[in-house]
Amino acid sequence: MSTFGHAFKVTTYGESHCRSVGCIIDGCPPGMELTEADIQPQMTRRRPGQSAITTPRNEKDRVEIQSGTEFGVTLGTPIGLRVLNEDQRPKDYGNKTMDLYPRPSHADWTYLEKYGVKASSGGGRSSARETIGRVAAGAIAEKYLKLAYGIEIVAFTSSIGAVHMFPPTPEIPSPSQNPEFLKMIETIDRETVDKFLPVRCPSQEASDRMTEYIADFRDRNDSIGGTVTCVIRNVPSGLGEPCFDKLEASLAHAMLSIPATKGFEIGSGFGGCEIPGSIHNDPFIKSTAVHGPETGAARNGIPRPKLTTKTNNSGGIQGGISNGAPIYFRVGFKPAATISQEQTTATYDGESEGVLAAKGRHDPCVVPRAIPIVESMAALVVIDALLQQMGRHEARRQLPPLKQTLEPSDNGVSMQTE
Repeated sequence: MSTFGHAFKVTTYGESHCRSVGCIIDGCPPGMELTEADIQPQMTRRRPGQSAITTPRNEKDRVEIQSGTEFGVTLGTPIGLRVLNEDQRPKDYGNKTMDLYPRPSHADWTYLEKYGVKASSGGGRSSARETIGRVAAGAIAEKYLKLAYGIEIVAFTSSIGAVHMFPPTPEIPSPSQNPEFLKMIETIDRETVDKFLPVRCPSQEASDRMTEYIADFRDRNDSIGGTVTCVIRNVPSGLGEPCFDKLEASLAHAMLSIPATKGFEIGSGFGGCEIPGSIHNDPFIKSTAVHGPETGAARNGIPRPKLTTKTNNSGGIQGGISNGAPIYFRVGFKPAATISQEQTTATYDGESEGVLAAKGRHDPCVVPRAIPIVESMAALVVIDALLQQMGRHEARRQLPPLKQTLEPSDNGVSMQTE
């Protein structure tokens, strides 16, 4: 459906060429300062027309808060957010040829099969314009996560086509085994990522090659895909709802709901399948990390982890529950389906074949603009898991203390009666 989340629910609305797009957020904590200025930076990072290798559609994507705040403070009631479609051009899609033929690899045919009717212009709800509501909601979630726990979420382009920032090798099949990668995700921030426009790959050499690579496909009226890596730092341990809402499962759900995604891997990922268990296992060590402000952590009732791991092949999640280490994952995006080359297709009734050259404005590569979308969906997953865990801790705190405690013994840990 069009709603994501349990404790922090986000419902998006709008199509690619309707009057506006946006969302309703239910479950945002009250008492947080919030204005459009808190949301707009991520909207601007996502907007089209940023460079010569993105779609030229000229949308300002100015967000307007419609409800849920008063005098710049959240009320705890549903927050309505709206963004006008100012540069909509449904006429780009209103011709007889496009009315007869479904576009290759688009959702024209599948939406018609599901609903019996479809949007006549653009991709309708399958268009990336739908993600505006996600990014707006994610910006609000991020502000709470940062204020309450110091949680940081940063994504960047890790590959475009065959050009990788950290190329896999037989010796290092996974970034989780690459010291350079592990060092980078500890400190990378959005300001650094955005210094490497237009592709947002924080390596000058790789960024230059990626830019040339995308430009070559653009000049040939073609497209190319790539991957986005995301790291989430300072996440408290204990988040995630086994068995079916494990934290990595929720992240995978969120990421694969983004248009054009084709793959998800966390921690060592598929490369980790080539590493023996003796190397892949993450030994526990004493944690020295501080998660969020002193008063914030105490006020919200979630304790800091006493342990962390020496290595992090698990990607910060074990048994579906966060362990306090940085969470990192990678998302794969396919080449944009809209290209200006002539392609063969069939009529909707399947009775005849034809040739279709797509019109309209499109990205030769969606990856650079997907960065804030990935960050926003990660924020929605984490705040939802955090609010659920906060509720569990608060409910437990209302009970009398247990008369039993865990104590070390010669054989490990045992239960002792006070």
